[in-house]
Amino acid sequence: MLDRIDHLGIVVNNLDDSLQTYCNQLGFRLLQRVTIAEQKVEAAFLDAGNGTIELIAPTDSESGTAKYLQNRGEGMHHICFEVAEVDAELAELKAQGLRLIDTTPRKGVHGLVAFVHPKAAHGAMIELLQKEVH
Repeated sequence: MLDRIDHLGIVVNNLDDSLQTYCNQLGFRLLQRVTIAEQKVEAAFLDAGNGTIELIAPTDSESGTAKYLQNRGEGMHHICFEVAEVDAELAELKAQGLRLIDTTPRKGVHGLVAFVHPKAAHGAMIELLQKEVH
């Protein structure tokens, strides 16, 4: 079961420019900025009061995120839902016939993640997140 919205992902061309807009002009607070080498992106997580915004920028012009930007431009990229057990959620969604990008979870910034294909959710890419327990 999708427990709650964890964050909204927004793909951007330039992270520094986007942080200027989101933090200095719109008033969001930067929580964390990380490079995710295996995905060839840099991400910034922003405090949005009752949720989090993730800004994502490619670090390689051949990455999937760069190709996404070339085809669709900047804007909404995904909605991330927190789940208790990502493996179980993937199995359930697969059993229901939903198209998945990931059939097994992978390491994300804040825990295990997997993505549901946008065509399975009427154009919205969905990220499933099983948060790390600290």
